[in-house]
Amino acid sequence: MKQAESHILVIFGASGDLTKRKLIPALLELEKQNLLPDQFAVLGVSRTELSDEVFRSRMTEFLPKDVSSELIEKFLNRLYYQAISTADAYDYPVLRDRLFTIAKENNIPENFIFYLSTPPSLYEIIPKNLASVELNQADDGFRRLIVEKPFGTDLESAKELNRNLLDYFKEEQIYRIDHYLGKETVQNLLVTRFSNGIFEPIWNHNFIHHVEITSAESLGVENRGGYYDHSGAMRDMVQNHLLQLVGMVAMEPPVIIEADAIRNEVLKVFQSLRPILEDEVANYVIRGQYIESHIKGNLVKGYRQEDGVNPESRTETFMAMKFFIDNWRWAGVPFYIRTGKKLPTRVTEVVIHFKKTPHHLFGNQINTEQTANQLVIRIQPDEGILLKFGMKVPGAGFRVQTVNMDFHYDDLANVHLPAAYERLLLDSMQGDATLYSRGDAVEKAWDFVQPIINAWNNNPDIPIYGYPAGTWGPDVVDQLVEDGKWRYPCKNLSNDGTYCEL
Repeated sequence: MKQAESHILVIFGASGDLTKRKLIPALLELEKQNLLPDQFAVLGVSRTELSDEVFRSRMTEFLPKDVSSELIEKFLNRLYYQAISTADAYDYPVLRDRLFTIAKENNIPENFIFYLSTPPSLYEIIPKNLASVELNQADDGFRRLIVEKPFGTDLESAKELNRNLLDYFKEEQIYRIDHYLGKETVQNLLVTRFSNGIFEPIWNHNFIHHVEITSAESLGVENRGGYYDHSGAMRDMVQNHLLQLVGMVAMEPPVIIEADAIRNEVLKVFQSLRPILEDEVANYVIRGQYIESHIKGNLVKGYRQEDGVNPESRTETFMAMKFFIDNWRWAGVPFYIRTGKKLPTRVTEVVIHFKKTPHHLFGNQINTEQTANQLVIRIQPDEGILLKFGMKVPGAGFRVQTVNMDFHYDDLANVHLPAAYERLLLDSMQGDATLYSRGDAVEKAWDFVQPIINAWNNNPDIPIYGYPAGTWGPDVVDQLVEDGKWRYPCKNLSNDGTYCEL
């Protein structure tokens, strides 16, 4: 990877959890990889009164211990801090003056990236205040704005947020971050498809029976009950992370590996999603909520017993959906997505289920449990790719057994795998928006899920099923899948089917 152009990264919400646990460690790793420019600084911005020295000291606590003291000292000297009231436009001349002072003292060009690591209520206010002191103007250098999720809470709020952002920044200046797209295995979806002549010719309805995407979490809502009860699995995972994965799996080959070309193809996928009407929701979408159960002998609370959760809450902690993409490539191929909390293990994967052979030549002797080929693309953990296919069992006759052929990223010795925020921060520094969501695609994703949210809000007869914590969701989810079977993944990708690590 190449070094980025000299600039200052401004982090709003610098005293928050995301900055300490994700952003600062990711920046240190970029420093370690020699990917930060020589002229570079970070300006933390928050309401808390801190000096530069105290801010640096607080960030030290979250830095890895296996880094040399010289490197840490070099990195910490790049950190600065400015206390302002981020909602108050009167404080922004102070911010502007401090930025230009740091730039002049460190011989940094007037290139600024503004990272909104703040509550969503400030997503419209901060850009407006930056524009009030002309920090959105890119005449003397670049200006970029990184916006964290959630990007809206429904279709209308997403459209309104886009309109407000575009009042002050141009679309090419706005980077809507989705940390899932920063994962190495998500990016490898494109390479797997488009660099291998054995996959792309069969990546269509002629050969693929269905596509299954699972994102499971073994944890519950933990201490985020108050937030999660106003969000739920649909807003927290499906509208953003999982639909972005669908876009990567289903897109057409872009003309070039470049931000707009790739994002154009993802948008086309979202435009091709067959709408699920409000009165059809019960047939295509199942939601659930984890209930009290025993996991490994320990009593686990149900969702409604969690701190901050309404005792009568109907917020979904699990959802599964069946839908179709109405275009030439995917005509008639069902897509299934599933996500939830308090499931048996933490795992995210894409499974391509190929059609069975048209003539069952070995029909009487085949292992009937698994007769169709599968390509499993594991996003996390145990990142890698697994291909399942049939082989002859040694001995007389033609007894067939499913075998695995797999690749793990761990097999790449001495290769650094960048963390999601590490990759996304570097991309933003280099002006590469490929792995960031574009405004029109965000709105189109909301357009697809909005009727489902409306149906849940307007029709109390649509059930929310309870499922014991530690299980794979409500039993009725099997009714969505044509053959009645989901793949139940394990934490381990190696030796899949031999043993299961949870």
